[in-house]
Amino acid sequence: MNYKKLWTDMHSNIHHDQMEALPLWFEQIKKEMDFWPIAYYPFYMRPTECGLAVEDRYDDALIEKDWEGIKAFTRKANEEGFPMFMGYEWQGAGLDGDHNVFFLADEGEQKHPMRYQELAEEFKGQAVIGIPHHLAYQPGSRGKNWDTHDEQFSPFAEIYSSHGSSENDDGPLTMNRHVHMGPRTGETTYEKGLDRGYKVGVIAAGDNHSVPGVFEHGSMCVLAENPTKEAIWDAFVNRRTYGVSQSRIEVDYTVNDVPMGGEVKTDGEVDVEFHVKGTAAVDRIEILRDNIVEEMVIHSGTWEREPLQGVIRFKFRLELGWGPDVRVYKDQWMKHWAGSLKVDGRLLGVEKCWNNYGQDITRLDDDRCDFSMTTYQSTATGKWMGPSNVTTEGFIFEVEADADSTLLLTIDGKEYPLAVRELLDSSRVVALWDEVRELTRQTWGDVTHYRDDPWWHNAYKFRVGKAYPEASYEVHYHKKLRMERDGNLRLRIWQKNGDAAWTSPVFVTAAK
Repeated sequence: MNYKKLWTDMHSNIHHDQMEALPLWFEQIKKEMDFWPIAYYPFYMRPTECGLAVEDRYDDALIEKDWEGIKAFTRKANEEGFPMFMGYEWQGAGLDGDHNVFFLADEGEQKHPMRYQELAEEFKGQAVIGIPHHLAYQPGSRGKNWDTHDEQFSPFAEIYSSHGSSENDDGPLTMNRHVHMGPRTGETTYEKGLDRGYKVGVIAAGDNHSVPGVFEHGSMCVLAENPTKEAIWDAFVNRRTYGVSQSRIEVDYTVNDVPMGGEVKTDGEVDVEFHVKGTAAVDRIEILRDNIVEEMVIHSGTWEREPLQGVIRFKFRLELGWGPDVRVYKDQWMKHWAGSLKVDGRLLGVEKCWNNYGQDITRLDDDRCDFSMTTYQSTATGKWMGPSNVTTEGFIFEVEADADSTLLLTIDGKEYPLAVRELLDSSRVVALWDEVRELTRQTWGDVTHYRDDPWWHNAYKFRVGKAYPEASYEVHYHKKLRMERDGNLRLRIWQKNGDAAWTSPVFVTAAK
Protein backbone atom coordinates (compact mmCIF):
# COMPACT_ATOMS: atom_id res chain seq x y z
CA MET A 1 0.00 0.00 0.00
CA ASN A 2 1.20 3.52 -0.78
CA TYR A 3 0.96 5.16 2.64
CA LYS A 4 1.02 8.90 3.25
CA LYS A 5 3.84 10.26 5.40
CA LEU A 6 2.36 12.47 8.12
CA TRP A 7 4.56 14.41 10.55
CA THR A 8 4.13 15.67 14.09
CA ASP A 9 5.65 16.47 17.45
CA MET A 10 4.10 13.82 19.73
CA HIS A 11 5.59 15.28 22.88
CA SER A 12 4.32 18.83 23.39
CA ASN A 13 3.91 19.26 27.16
CA ILE A 14 1.65 22.21 27.91
CA HIS A 15 1.53 23.20 31.60
CA HIS A 16 -1.25 24.65 33.72
CA ASP A 17 0.25 28.15 33.61
CA GLN A 18 0.44 27.95 29.80
CA MET A 19 -3.16 27.04 29.09
CA GLU A 20 -3.94 30.55 27.82
CA ALA A 21 -1.22 30.01 25.21
CA LEU A 22 -2.90 26.86 23.83
CA PRO A 23 -4.20 28.71 20.72
CA LEU A 24 -0.65 30.00 20.08
CA TRP A 25 0.74 26.46 20.37
CA PHE A 26 -1.95 25.22 18.01
CA GLU A 27 -1.21 27.86 15.37
CA GLN A 28 2.49 26.98 15.53
CA ILE A 29 1.75 23.28 15.05
CA LYS A 30 -0.59 23.93 12.13
CA LYS A 31 2.22 25.83 10.36
CA GLU A 32 4.61 22.89 10.71
CA MET A 33 2.82 19.58 11.24
CA ASP A 34 0.07 17.38 9.78
CA PHE A 35 -1.63 16.44 13.07
CA TRP A 36 -1.09 16.97 16.78
CA PRO A 37 -1.21 14.72 19.86
CA ILE A 38 -0.96 17.18 22.78
CA ALA A 39 0.34 15.96 26.15
CA TYR A 40 -0.96 18.06 29.06
CA TYR A 41 1.62 18.22 31.87
CA PRO A 42 -0.17 18.09 35.27
CA PHE A 43 2.98 18.59 37.38
CA TYR A 44 4.68 21.53 39.05
CA MET A 45 7.42 22.20 41.57
CA ARG A 46 5.61 22.13 44.91
CA PRO A 47 7.30 23.96 47.79
CA THR A 48 7.59 22.07 51.07
CA GLU A 49 7.78 23.32 54.66
CA CYS A 50 11.54 22.91 54.69
CA GLY A 51 11.88 25.01 51.54
CA LEU A 52 12.89 22.24 49.12
CA ALA A 53 10.62 22.18 46.05
CA VAL A 54 9.56 18.73 44.79
CA GLU A 55 7.79 17.83 41.58
CA ASP A 56 4.21 16.81 42.25
CA ARG A 57 0.78 16.84 40.61
CA TYR A 58 -1.50 19.83 40.88
CA ASP A 59 -4.72 19.48 42.83
CA ASP A 60 -7.30 17.30 41.10
CA ALA A 61 -9.81 20.15 40.73
CA LEU A 62 -7.31 22.35 38.91
CA ILE A 63 -6.22 19.47 36.66
CA GLU A 64 -9.83 18.65 35.85
CA LYS A 65 -10.53 22.24 34.84
CA ASP A 66 -7.52 22.26 32.50
CA TRP A 67 -8.49 18.84 31.18
CA GLU A 68 -11.97 20.02 30.25
CA GLY A 69 -10.32 22.87 28.36
CA ILE A 70 -8.10 20.40 26.50
CA LYS A 71 -11.16 18.31 25.59
CA ALA A 72 -13.09 21.28 24.27
CA PHE A 73 -10.12 22.55 22.27
CA THR A 74 -9.45 19.09 20.79
CA ARG A 75 -13.08 18.68 19.71
CA LYS A 76 -13.03 22.09 18.04
CA ALA A 77 -9.77 21.39 16.22
CA ASN A 78 -11.15 18.14 14.84
CA GLU A 79 -14.44 19.78 13.85
CA GLU A 80 -12.41 22.33 11.90
CA GLY A 81 -10.59 19.52 10.08
CA PHE A 82 -7.18 19.39 11.78
CA PRO A 83 -6.50 15.95 13.36
CA MET A 84 -5.75 16.40 17.08
CA PHE A 85 -5.45 13.85 19.89
CA MET A 86 -5.81 14.72 23.55
CA GLY A 87 -3.31 13.30 26.01
CA TYR A 88 -1.42 13.81 29.26
CA GLU A 89 1.83 12.80 30.91
CA TRP A 90 1.84 10.05 33.52
CA GLN A 91 4.78 9.51 35.87
CA GLY A 92 3.45 7.52 38.83
CA ALA A 93 6.01 6.65 41.47
CA GLY A 94 8.88 6.98 38.97
CA LEU A 95 9.51 3.24 39.11
CA ASP A 96 8.34 2.40 35.59
CA GLY A 97 9.41 5.41 33.55
CA ASP A 98 7.45 8.39 32.23
CA HIS A 99 4.71 7.82 29.65
CA ASN A 100 2.43 10.07 27.60
CA VAL A 101 -1.13 8.76 27.44
CA PHE A 102 -3.22 9.52 24.32
CA PHE A 103 -6.88 8.93 23.46
CA LEU A 104 -8.45 8.25 20.08
CA ALA A 105 -11.73 9.82 21.20
CA ASP A 106 -12.03 13.50 22.12
CA GLU A 107 -12.82 12.50 25.66
CA GLY A 108 -11.39 10.37 28.43
CA GLU A 109 -10.39 10.58 32.05
CA GLN A 110 -6.89 11.06 33.39
CA LYS A 111 -5.67 8.20 35.58
CA HIS A 112 -2.69 8.59 37.90
CA PRO A 113 -1.98 5.27 39.66
CA MET A 114 1.48 4.76 41.11
CA ARG A 115 2.47 1.88 38.81
CA TYR A 116 2.48 1.33 35.04
CA GLN A 117 0.69 -2.03 35.20
CA GLU A 118 -2.21 -0.35 36.97
CA LEU A 119 -2.28 2.39 34.34
CA ALA A 120 -2.42 -0.14 31.49
CA GLU A 121 -5.14 -2.07 33.31
CA GLU A 122 -7.22 1.10 33.83
CA PHE A 123 -7.39 1.59 30.06
CA LYS A 124 -7.58 -2.05 28.98
CA GLY A 125 -9.92 -2.57 26.04
CA GLN A 126 -10.06 1.16 25.26
CA ALA A 127 -8.56 3.09 22.35
CA VAL A 128 -5.82 4.51 24.57
CA ILE A 129 -2.03 4.20 24.29
CA GLY A 130 0.82 5.07 26.67
CA ILE A 131 4.13 5.99 25.04
CA PRO A 132 7.35 5.79 27.13
CA HIS A 133 9.98 8.51 26.75
CA HIS A 134 13.58 9.30 27.80
CA LEU A 135 13.90 5.55 28.36
CA ALA A 136 17.59 5.31 29.16
CA TYR A 137 17.66 7.02 32.55
CA GLN A 138 18.30 5.17 35.80
CA PRO A 139 15.92 2.28 36.61
CA GLY A 140 13.66 3.26 39.49
CA SER A 141 14.40 6.94 38.88
CA ARG A 142 12.15 7.65 35.90
CA GLY A 143 13.98 5.37 33.43
CA LYS A 144 11.94 2.77 31.53
CA ASN A 145 11.14 -0.43 33.43
CA TRP A 146 10.98 -3.16 30.80
CA ASP A 147 9.92 -5.68 33.47
CA THR A 148 6.46 -4.12 33.50
CA HIS A 149 6.05 -3.29 29.79
CA ASP A 150 2.76 -3.97 27.97
CA GLU A 151 3.29 -3.92 24.20
CA GLN A 152 -0.43 -3.60 23.49
CA PHE A 153 -0.77 -0.46 25.61
CA SER A 154 2.61 0.91 24.48
CA PRO A 155 3.10 -0.10 20.81
CA PHE A 156 6.12 2.19 20.33
CA ALA A 157 8.64 4.17 22.36
CA GLU A 158 10.42 7.51 22.09
CA ILE A 159 13.95 6.70 20.96
CA TYR A 160 15.10 10.34 20.68
CA SER A 161 14.05 13.76 22.02
CA SER A 162 15.52 16.94 23.48
CA HIS A 163 16.98 14.62 26.14
CA GLY A 164 19.06 12.81 23.51
CA SER A 165 19.03 9.22 22.29
CA SER A 166 17.73 6.30 24.35
CA GLU A 167 18.49 3.75 21.65
CA ASN A 168 21.55 2.42 23.48
CA ASP A 169 24.19 3.64 25.93
CA ASP A 170 27.17 3.85 23.57
CA GLY A 171 25.86 5.72 20.54
CA PRO A 172 27.06 9.21 19.57
CA LEU A 173 23.84 11.09 20.42
CA THR A 174 24.24 11.36 24.18
CA MET A 175 21.80 12.27 26.97
CA ASN A 176 23.81 15.01 28.68
CA ARG A 177 21.48 17.98 28.43
CA HIS A 178 19.21 17.33 31.42
CA VAL A 179 21.89 17.18 34.08
CA HIS A 180 19.41 16.61 36.90
CA MET A 181 18.22 13.35 35.28
CA GLY A 182 21.74 11.96 35.31
CA PRO A 183 23.65 10.14 32.55
CA ARG A 184 22.02 7.37 30.56
CA THR A 185 22.45 3.72 31.48
CA GLY A 186 22.32 0.60 29.33
CA GLU A 187 19.76 -1.15 31.53
CA THR A 188 16.76 0.79 30.29
CA THR A 189 17.52 1.55 26.64
CA TYR A 190 15.24 0.87 23.68
CA GLU A 191 17.50 -1.98 22.59
CA LYS A 192 16.94 -3.72 25.93
CA GLY A 193 13.22 -3.75 25.20
CA LEU A 194 13.86 -5.49 21.89
CA ASP A 195 16.25 -7.90 23.62
CA ARG A 196 13.36 -8.85 25.92
CA GLY A 197 11.37 -9.88 22.85
CA TYR A 198 8.89 -7.01 22.92
CA LYS A 199 7.37 -5.88 19.66
CA VAL A 200 7.87 -2.16 20.12
CA GLY A 201 8.25 0.48 17.44
CA VAL A 202 10.00 3.85 17.60
CA ILE A 203 9.37 7.56 17.28
CA ALA A 204 11.33 10.72 18.00
CA ALA A 205 9.58 13.64 19.68
CA GLY A 206 10.57 16.93 21.21
CA ASP A 207 9.70 16.76 24.91
CA ASN A 208 9.00 20.45 24.34
CA HIS A 209 7.68 22.51 27.24
CA SER A 210 7.54 26.02 25.79
CA VAL A 211 7.33 25.80 21.98
CA PRO A 212 5.82 22.80 20.18
CA GLY A 213 7.46 21.31 17.12
CA VAL A 214 11.04 22.40 17.84
CA PHE A 215 13.10 21.36 14.81
CA GLU A 216 16.28 20.66 16.76
CA HIS A 217 14.54 18.28 19.18
CA GLY A 218 13.26 15.69 16.70
CA SER A 219 9.91 14.66 15.28
CA MET A 220 8.02 11.58 14.18
CA CYS A 221 6.40 10.31 11.01
CA VAL A 222 3.49 7.92 10.68
CA LEU A 223 2.60 5.91 7.58
CA ALA A 224 -1.17 6.26 7.32
CA GLU A 225 -3.71 5.43 4.62
CA ASN A 226 -5.11 8.95 4.82
CA PRO A 227 -4.86 12.00 7.13
CA THR A 228 -7.84 11.10 9.35
CA LYS A 229 -7.63 10.42 13.07
CA GLU A 230 -8.75 6.85 12.57
CA ALA A 231 -6.10 6.14 9.92
CA ILE A 232 -3.40 7.78 12.04
CA TRP A 233 -4.48 5.72 15.05
CA ASP A 234 -4.28 2.56 12.93
CA ALA A 235 -0.67 3.51 12.14
CA PHE A 236 -0.02 4.02 15.87
CA VAL A 237 -1.28 0.63 17.01
CA ASN A 238 0.42 -1.17 14.12
CA ARG A 239 3.76 0.61 14.74
CA ARG A 240 4.02 2.17 11.27
CA THR A 241 6.15 4.92 12.76
CA TYR A 242 9.66 6.26 12.61
CA GLY A 243 11.63 9.14 14.07
CA VAL A 244 14.19 11.72 12.96
CA SER A 245 16.65 13.67 15.08
CA GLN A 246 16.12 16.93 13.16
CA SER A 247 15.30 17.13 9.45
CA ARG A 248 12.59 15.15 7.69
CA ILE A 249 14.43 12.23 6.17
CA GLU A 250 11.90 10.29 4.12
CA VAL A 251 12.01 6.50 4.59
CA ASP A 252 10.10 3.69 2.90
CA TYR A 253 11.11 0.31 4.31
CA THR A 254 9.61 -3.17 3.87
CA VAL A 255 10.51 -6.78 4.60
CA ASN A 256 8.68 -9.20 2.31
CA ASP A 257 6.55 -6.20 1.29
CA VAL A 258 5.47 -5.67 4.91
CA PRO A 259 6.11 -2.08 6.11
CA MET A 260 7.97 -1.04 9.25
CA GLY A 261 6.28 -2.16 12.45
CA GLY A 262 4.76 -5.24 10.84
CA GLU A 263 5.24 -8.96 11.32
CA VAL A 264 6.31 -11.55 8.74
CA LYS A 265 6.94 -15.26 8.61
CA THR A 266 9.80 -16.77 6.63
CA ASP A 267 11.23 -20.12 5.64
CA GLY A 268 14.74 -18.76 6.10
CA GLU A 269 15.06 -15.85 3.67
CA VAL A 270 13.54 -12.38 3.61
CA ASP A 271 13.37 -9.69 0.97
CA VAL A 272 14.57 -6.33 2.37
CA GLU A 273 13.83 -3.17 0.42
CA PHE A 274 14.10 0.50 1.27
CA HIS A 275 14.12 3.92 -0.33
CA VAL A 276 15.60 6.85 1.56
CA LYS A 277 15.33 10.48 0.51
CA GLY A 278 17.49 12.54 2.79
CA THR A 279 17.67 16.28 3.38
CA ALA A 280 21.43 16.38 2.78
CA ALA A 281 24.03 13.82 1.74
CA VAL A 282 23.32 10.37 3.21
CA ASP A 283 26.43 8.83 4.71
CA ARG A 284 25.30 5.30 5.53
CA ILE A 285 22.28 3.16 6.30
CA GLU A 286 22.61 0.41 8.86
CA ILE A 287 20.39 -2.67 8.71
CA LEU A 288 20.21 -3.93 12.28
CA ARG A 289 19.22 -7.47 13.08
CA ASP A 290 18.42 -7.90 16.76
CA ASN A 291 20.33 -4.66 17.55
CA ILE A 292 23.49 -5.81 15.73
CA VAL A 293 24.52 -4.36 12.38
CA GLU A 294 23.69 -7.03 9.80
CA GLU A 295 24.73 -4.95 6.84
CA MET A 296 25.95 -1.38 6.35
CA VAL A 297 24.98 0.30 3.12
CA ILE A 298 27.67 2.95 2.57
CA HIS A 299 26.46 5.80 0.39
CA SER A 300 29.36 8.21 0.86
CA GLY A 301 31.80 7.73 -1.97
CA THR A 302 29.18 6.59 -4.49
CA TRP A 303 28.16 9.96 -5.93
CA GLU A 304 30.85 12.60 -5.35
CA ARG A 305 32.78 12.11 -8.61
CA GLU A 306 29.74 12.17 -10.89
CA PRO A 307 29.81 15.20 -13.23
CA LEU A 308 26.94 17.67 -12.85
CA GLN A 309 25.77 19.21 -16.09
CA GLY A 310 22.53 20.76 -17.29
CA VAL A 311 19.40 20.77 -15.16
CA ILE A 312 19.96 19.10 -11.78
CA ARG A 313 18.12 18.70 -8.49
CA PHE A 314 19.76 19.64 -5.21
CA LYS A 315 19.05 20.60 -1.60
CA PHE A 316 20.62 23.16 0.69
CA ARG A 317 19.85 24.64 4.09
CA LEU A 318 19.54 28.33 4.95
CA GLU A 319 20.03 29.34 8.61
CA LEU A 320 19.44 32.79 10.09
CA GLY A 321 20.49 33.97 13.55
CA TRP A 322 23.53 34.24 15.81
CA GLY A 323 24.04 37.91 16.71
CA PRO A 324 25.15 40.13 19.61
CA ASP A 325 26.24 38.88 23.00
CA VAL A 326 23.33 39.92 25.21
CA ARG A 327 25.75 40.55 28.08
CA VAL A 328 27.28 43.31 25.96
CA TYR A 329 24.16 44.46 24.08
CA LYS A 330 21.40 43.80 26.58
CA ASP A 331 18.48 44.81 24.35
CA GLN A 332 19.56 42.71 21.36
CA TRP A 333 17.73 39.51 22.26
CA MET A 334 15.52 39.29 19.16
CA LYS A 335 15.73 40.14 15.47
CA HIS A 336 13.12 40.19 12.70
CA TRP A 337 14.26 39.15 9.24
CA ALA A 338 12.59 39.61 5.85
CA GLY A 339 13.87 37.52 2.97
CA SER A 340 13.19 35.69 -0.24
CA LEU A 341 14.75 33.05 -2.46
CA LYS A 342 14.26 33.29 -6.23
CA VAL A 343 15.39 30.39 -8.42
CA ASP A 344 16.02 30.25 -12.15
CA GLY A 345 14.16 26.97 -12.38
CA ARG A 346 11.75 25.26 -10.00
CA LEU A 347 11.45 25.28 -6.23
CA LEU A 348 10.46 21.67 -5.52
CA GLY A 349 10.19 21.73 -1.74
CA VAL A 350 10.60 23.87 1.35
CA GLU A 351 11.15 22.23 4.75
CA LYS A 352 10.65 24.48 7.77
CA CYS A 353 13.56 24.27 10.22
CA TRP A 354 11.79 26.26 12.93
CA ASN A 355 12.54 26.34 16.64
CA ASN A 356 10.44 29.20 17.94
CA TYR A 357 7.47 31.45 17.27
CA GLY A 358 7.48 34.27 14.76
CA GLN A 359 8.18 32.36 11.54
CA ASP A 360 6.11 32.64 8.36
CA ILE A 361 6.23 31.89 4.67
CA THR A 362 4.52 34.91 3.14
CA ARG A 363 4.64 33.76 -0.49
CA LEU A 364 5.37 30.43 -2.11
CA ASP A 365 5.44 29.99 -5.88
CA ASP A 366 7.04 27.49 -8.24
CA ASP A 367 10.19 29.59 -8.39
CA ARG A 368 10.08 31.80 -5.30
CA CYS A 369 9.74 31.70 -1.52
CA ASP A 370 9.26 34.87 0.55
CA PHE A 371 9.60 34.63 4.33
CA SER A 372 9.45 36.59 7.55
CA MET A 373 11.53 35.18 10.41
CA THR A 374 12.31 35.94 14.05
CA THR A 375 15.47 34.78 15.80
CA TYR A 376 16.25 34.95 19.51
CA GLN A 377 19.45 35.30 21.48
CA SER A 378 18.25 33.46 24.58
CA THR A 379 16.47 30.31 25.61
CA ALA A 380 12.81 30.14 24.66
CA THR A 381 11.77 29.66 28.26
CA GLY A 382 12.88 30.28 31.80
CA LYS A 383 11.75 26.81 32.87
CA TRP A 384 14.34 24.52 34.36
CA MET A 385 13.30 21.93 31.77
CA GLY A 386 13.36 24.43 28.91
CA PRO A 387 15.40 24.06 25.75
CA SER A 388 18.98 25.12 25.43
CA ASN A 389 19.77 28.34 23.57
CA VAL A 390 18.20 28.32 20.14
CA THR A 391 19.85 30.77 17.80
CA THR A 392 18.86 29.85 14.26
CA GLU A 393 15.74 29.54 12.15
CA GLY A 394 15.57 28.58 8.51
CA PHE A 395 14.64 26.22 5.72
CA ILE A 396 15.85 23.32 3.64
CA PHE A 397 15.17 24.09 -0.02
CA GLU A 398 14.97 21.54 -2.82
CA VAL A 399 15.64 23.14 -6.19
CA GLU A 400 15.64 22.06 -9.82
CA ALA A 401 17.85 24.37 -11.87
CA ASP A 402 20.74 24.43 -14.28
CA ALA A 403 24.07 23.64 -12.66
CA ASP A 404 25.45 26.87 -14.14
CA SER A 405 22.56 29.08 -13.05
CA THR A 406 22.40 31.54 -10.14
CA LEU A 407 19.87 31.77 -7.33
CA LEU A 408 18.98 35.11 -5.81
CA LEU A 409 18.72 35.33 -2.03
CA THR A 410 17.47 38.60 -0.60
CA ILE A 411 17.91 39.34 3.12
CA ASP A 412 16.53 42.55 4.64
CA GLY A 413 16.48 44.23 1.25
CA LYS A 414 20.02 43.32 0.20
CA GLU A 415 20.59 40.90 -2.67
CA TYR A 416 23.03 37.97 -2.48
CA PRO A 417 23.51 36.08 -5.76
CA LEU A 418 24.24 32.38 -5.17
CA ALA A 419 25.92 30.55 -8.02
CA VAL A 420 24.76 26.94 -7.99
CA ARG A 421 28.25 25.59 -8.70
CA GLU A 422 29.62 27.56 -5.75
CA LEU A 423 26.85 26.17 -3.52
CA LEU A 424 27.74 22.64 -4.60
CA ASP A 425 31.35 23.32 -3.60
CA SER A 426 31.02 24.85 -0.13
CA SER A 427 28.87 26.48 2.51
CA ARG A 428 29.00 30.23 3.02
CA VAL A 429 28.50 32.50 6.05
CA VAL A 430 27.55 36.16 5.64
CA ALA A 431 27.62 38.73 8.44
CA LEU A 432 25.41 41.81 8.49
CA TRP A 433 28.42 44.12 8.80
CA ASP A 434 26.65 47.45 8.33
CA GLU A 435 24.16 46.59 11.07
CA VAL A 436 26.75 45.53 13.66
CA ARG A 437 29.03 48.48 12.96
CA GLU A 438 26.16 50.91 13.49
CA LEU A 439 25.11 49.08 16.67
CA THR A 440 28.68 49.30 18.00
CA ARG A 441 28.93 53.00 17.15
CA GLN A 442 25.60 53.84 18.80
CA THR A 443 26.42 51.84 21.94
CA TRP A 444 30.17 52.38 22.40
CA GLY A 445 31.20 55.15 20.05
CA ASP A 446 34.03 54.93 17.52
CA VAL A 447 35.79 51.69 18.45
CA THR A 448 39.00 50.55 16.78
CA HIS A 449 40.77 47.24 17.13
CA TYR A 450 43.49 45.41 15.22
CA ARG A 451 41.14 42.52 14.42
CA ASP A 452 37.41 42.23 13.81
CA ASP A 453 36.37 40.30 16.95
CA PRO A 454 34.18 43.05 18.47
CA TRP A 455 32.12 43.16 15.27
CA TRP A 456 32.23 39.58 13.98
CA HIS A 457 31.38 38.11 17.38
CA ASN A 458 28.31 40.35 17.70
CA ALA A 459 27.07 40.34 14.12
CA TYR A 460 23.84 38.76 13.03
CA LYS A 461 24.70 36.19 10.38
CA PHE A 462 23.14 33.83 7.94
CA ARG A 463 24.59 30.60 6.65
CA VAL A 464 23.93 29.13 3.23
CA GLY A 465 24.74 25.46 3.62
CA LYS A 466 26.56 23.40 1.04
CA ALA A 467 24.21 22.15 -1.68
CA TYR A 468 23.91 18.40 -2.27
CA PRO A 469 22.81 16.89 -5.58
CA GLU A 470 19.98 14.40 -5.76
CA ALA A 471 22.36 11.46 -6.10
CA SER A 472 23.71 12.25 -2.62
CA TYR A 473 20.41 12.09 -0.78
CA GLU A 474 18.47 9.41 -2.70
CA VAL A 475 19.27 5.79 -1.81
CA HIS A 476 17.54 2.66 -3.11
CA TYR A 477 18.31 -0.84 -1.77
CA HIS A 478 16.88 -4.28 -2.47
CA LYS A 479 18.42 -7.53 -1.28
CA LYS A 480 17.55 -10.93 0.16
CA LEU A 481 18.87 -11.72 3.64
CA ARG A 482 19.08 -15.06 5.44
CA MET A 483 16.85 -15.11 8.51
CA GLU A 484 16.80 -18.61 9.98
CA ARG A 485 15.83 -17.59 13.52
CA ASP A 486 13.14 -15.33 14.95
CA GLY A 487 14.23 -11.73 15.26
CA ASN A 488 13.71 -8.18 14.13
CA LEU A 489 15.12 -6.01 11.37
CA ARG A 490 15.23 -2.21 11.50
CA LEU A 491 17.08 0.70 9.90
CA ARG A 492 19.30 3.40 11.36
CA ILE A 493 20.14 6.16 8.90
CA TRP A 494 22.95 8.71 9.20
CA GLN A 495 23.51 11.80 7.10
CA LYS A 496 26.93 13.43 6.76
CA ASN A 497 25.66 16.42 8.75
CA GLY A 498 24.82 14.19 11.74
CA ASP A 499 21.05 14.02 11.27
CA ALA A 500 19.68 10.56 11.97
CA ALA A 501 16.53 8.52 11.45
CA TRP A 502 15.32 5.30 13.07
CA THR A 503 12.59 3.01 11.75
CA SER A 504 10.35 0.73 13.72
CA PRO A 505 11.47 -2.88 13.24
CA VAL A 506 9.81 -5.55 11.18
CA PHE A 507 9.40 -8.60 13.42
CA VAL A 508 10.29 -11.89 11.75
CA THR A 509 9.16 -15.38 12.72
CA ALA A 510 11.21 -18.18 11.14
CA ALA A 511 9.70 -21.53 10.27
CA LYS A 512 10.62 -24.19 12.79
